[in-house]
Amino acid sequence: MYQIIACDLDETLLRRDKSISEKDKAAIQKAMAHGVKFVPATGRGYMSVTPTLKELGMYGAAGQYVISFNGGAITENRGNRLLHFQGIPFGLAEEFFRRGLRLGVCIHIYTKETVYVYNLVPEEAEYIRGRMEVTEFFDKDLECLYMNRDDAYMEKIREDVSDLLDAVDLSYSSNRYIEFNQKGVTKGDGLRRLAAMLGVNLKDTIAIGDNFNDLSMIKAAGLGVGVANTAEAMKAECDHITAATCQESAVSEVIEQYIFGK
Repeated sequence: MYQIIACDLDETLLRRDKSISEKDKAAIQKAMAHGVKFVPATGRGYMSVTPTLKELGMYGAAGQYVISFNGGAITENRGNRLLHFQGIPFGLAEEFFRRGLRLGVCIHIYTKETVYVYNLVPEEAEYIRGRMEVTEFFDKDLECLYMNRDDAYMEKIREDVSDLLDAVDLSYSSNRYIEFNQKGVTKGDGLRRLAAMLGVNLKDTIAIGDNFNDLSMIKAAGLGVGVANTAEAMKAECDHITAATCQESAVSEVIEQYIFGK
């Protein structure tokens, strides 16, 4: 029986208006009542997940967990107890910030407590509204994540930082972000760590996602699921693709089919 469901948030569990469908909420709570751990797995920080945890009735709960920072942190919900943290060294983060300044992109800098944003363009301000609180800053000497909606330009950015990629893992999310983590830090690594902490075999885990920062956990899990709106280029890497999109309660489809056999 599957014991852990690691689930991406944006464009997987969360609909485009940032809400969770009643059908998904009911399915998640039903699975949890049967002893399944439902683990939000996000590129965002733990504090930004608080509204989702409250909506699911998981906020402050003992024995319930969040994988955040793309696997860089694992937190138990009770007391926001940090079980694992691995960030980018300061010097490397500073270099990515300098490169971002030259490229002119919107830059997110994540710390344990705060998301700092430089060059917050109106489109990005609208996208993150309701997803997370950020602190905008304007000082170029504040010593990372890049945002842009142009795919060709995003590929150029990748080329421009290629000399740094031996030290980091790079991933894409939400069709707008390039995300950098220390080498070896991925959602897949986060799922493996949490499963080991809980004594759960990886074959007894499910991972659900929609974009390339989810692919490592989709491949690590016993069952890797992409929702119907998953990036086309990674669908072949998934064990299963749902009929439903994030707008149509894809998570409940997975739970009903693979936890309750319907």
